[in-house]
Amino acid sequence: MLSDRMVTAGHTLFRWRSYLLFAFLPLFVWAAWDGETIETTWGDALGDSVEALALALVMLGESIRILTVGFVPRGTSGRNTTGQVADSLNTTGLYSLTRNPLYLGNCLMYAGLALYTQHLWIVAVLILVLALYYERIIAAEESFLTEKFGTPYTDWAATTPPFWPRLSGFKRPGLSFSVLSVIRREHASILGAYAAVYLLELGLHSLPANSEPMASGWHWALAAAVGLEIIVIAIKRKTTLLTVEGR
Repeated sequence: MLSDRMVTAGHTLFRWRSYLLFAFLPLFVWAAWDGETIETTWGDALGDSVEALALALVMLGESIRILTVGFVPRGTSGRNTTGQVADSLNTTGLYSLTRNPLYLGNCLMYAGLALYTQHLWIVAVLILVLALYYERIIAAEESFLTEKFGTPYTDWAATTPPFWPRLSGFKRPGLSFSVLSVIRREHASILGAYAAVYLLELGLHSLPANSEPMASGWHWALAAAVGLEIIVIAIKRKTTLLTVEGR
């Protein structure tokens, strides 16, 4: 009964999995207003180290997403919001190390953004919510995949961890890495990751009293990122330059 409820909840939550971070927006605003507590308490060196670690987590998470979508075929590992879609079963590449590499990437990015606030309790709360949230989504996806693929899926799932990757058993993907596929499928995620860090940095340099001005390089980088996003969207809508057969 509990499993059935988790699957039902997972189908509902699945549609909103790309927008989970917005639920934490009030906490991030409050954290920015409260200032960089680690830097204030322990000094600039530790504060800078925490920010560097946070950015590393964000980049690692996005890198995992890129290495996942760059190899997968069409009809899998998408951003669909209307329901489960799977034309084939992914068991190679990062999928040979973990059953949910995209969700692993998301969680690392979210944890990095939370850590960037320098409020460790926000990191703890976010991790708890992510665990409960993705547990239900994964339950719904596994129910769908078990019904669709049967034994091939259950055999693969029996030897592949659901979330944290194993360190051996990597299987080379059947397809080559496609930069065009990554651009087409990940451009919004890449821009969103930078925009989230940018907004946190902007808040940390504008909301607290007597805060220092934000470096102009952040604004130029955002303008460049938005410009590239507009170009990619135009190319997707007007041409087939980013379309790769079978991707």
